[in-house]
Order: sequence, then structure tokens, then C-alpha cells
Amino acid sequence: MTFALIAGLGGLPTALAATLRAQGRTVIICEMRGFVSEVDGDFHRIAFSFETLGTFLAALKTAGVTDVCMAGAVQRPKVDPSLIDGATLPLVPRLMAAMAKGDNGTLSAIVALFEEQGFAVVGAHDIAPELLPMSGVHTQVAPPNFTTGIAAAQVALADMGQLDQGQAVLLRRSHVIAREDDRGTAAMLDDLQTRGNGAGVTLFKAPKPNQNMRVDMPLIGPDTALQAAEAGLAGIVITHGGVMVLDLPEVISILDAHAMFLWVKP
Repeated sequence: MTFALIAGLGGLPTALAATLRAQGRTVIICEMRGFVSEVDGDFHRIAFSFETLGTFLAALKTAGVTDVCMAGAVQRPKVDPSLIDGATLPLVPRLMAAMAKGDNGTLSAIVALFEEQGFAVVGAHDIAPELLPMSGVHTQVAPPNFTTGIAAAQVALADMGQLDQGQAVLLRRSHVIAREDDRGTAAMLDDLQTRGNGAGVTLFKAPKPNQNMRVDMPLIGPDTALQAAEAGLAGIVITHGGVMVLDLPEVISILDAHAMFLWVKP
């Protein structure tokens, strides 16, 4: 079984590549031009662009790929019509219509294209189930009882989902004080740190309604935990089965060192 790992930015692709290799899979690292992954090692690699997607699909077939996993951060590319090749040209109307519907629409269309070519699209959490931690409190410090705040966060995320924008909010007690935008969670935390008012704030992260969990499941990791600590947050709440955690032991270690909590909400 040959696995194509479409690798974006961040630590997740590296972790998945190691897991797949340990499972005895043949792994091909595929990188979109402009988004070089952090995956090291002697993996076979294929570079591609949005304008050559049709050729890329054919190359995967030639390489004997059966399964595809998309992991890591990639921004929506700027399409140069002059670079679209002949194999991709028939796909353009469909892809452009999908892109007009936002990230969810674009990802769903791309998944459909892969599946129509006979590839199985596999989620990162299916390759490495340990990325989904058990529900409960994982840190020495427990979260406060802020049922009203969680309800407010869920309402905000539902509203954001209608706009296909963001997977996280910042809570202070029962109030949403910031919403993630297209810049991502890190930028939202940077903004809070710049303002210098992170005391008592909780990061709440969860999937958007109707989010394609195979290719766009939310993720936190050590970088998130460290950034939250530097911003002075009280802790992090994620939903069980809806948010992956990269290197959970390290995340817990960072949060414990700063007397913060991690609650995986059932």
C-alpha cells in the first residue's frame, strides 16, 4: 500500500510520516509549491501546484498510490491562469465554483476529485488515533465551571461556521472576547498577547459545523500551549473527537509548568 501524504506546514506531517513508515507503508511526500513541509528523511517527493492538479493526480496513479492523507497548514493559493496545464484545464470550472464557496467547499471538491480517481482519502486521526485524547482534564489544574461561557463559545463557533471562518474563540468568564479569523489561532493569540490582557482567558477550539474532518480537523500542539502560556491564558478547552493534539505529553508538560488546564470536553 502506497500512501501519498500531502504535507503542509507544521509538525503534523512529520509525525504522520513517521507513523506511516513505522506501520510499514510506502510513503510519498507531496508538497504544494510555496509550502515546503518540515518532513525530513529519504522519502520520495512530488511537488505540485494548483495549476497542475490534473497532472499531479496522474502522477500519483503512476506511482501506485492507493491512499491519500492531507495534513498541515496550507493557505488558499493564488491561481495563475497562464500556468494551468492541459490535464487540469477540464477541472477548472468545477474548482473555481468550489473556491467561491469558501474553504469547506474547496476541500470537499478536492476530496471528491481524489475519490473519483480511485484514491481513498484518509484522515490523520485514522492513521494515528492517539492524536485524539480521551475526554476529561489532563492537567494538574482543573478548569473552572463556566457552562455559560462554553455555551457562548459554541454559539459563536456556529455563527463563524456559517461564514466558513475560524475554529477557535477566546473566552473570559461567560463572554467571547475574540474570534479566530483567516489568519489562524496563532494570530489570535498574538493579538491577545500584544494587548497584554490574557489573565483569566480560555482558548476554546472545536470544529466548524459540517467541517470535513478527514482533511481539516482542528489541531493544537506544543506551539499552541506555549503561545497560550506566553499570552497569560488560564487554559485550553477542546471538544472530544473533534480536535487533534500533537504530542499530548509535551502539551501537558507545558501547561502544568504554567499552572494552566487542558480540558477535553465530552
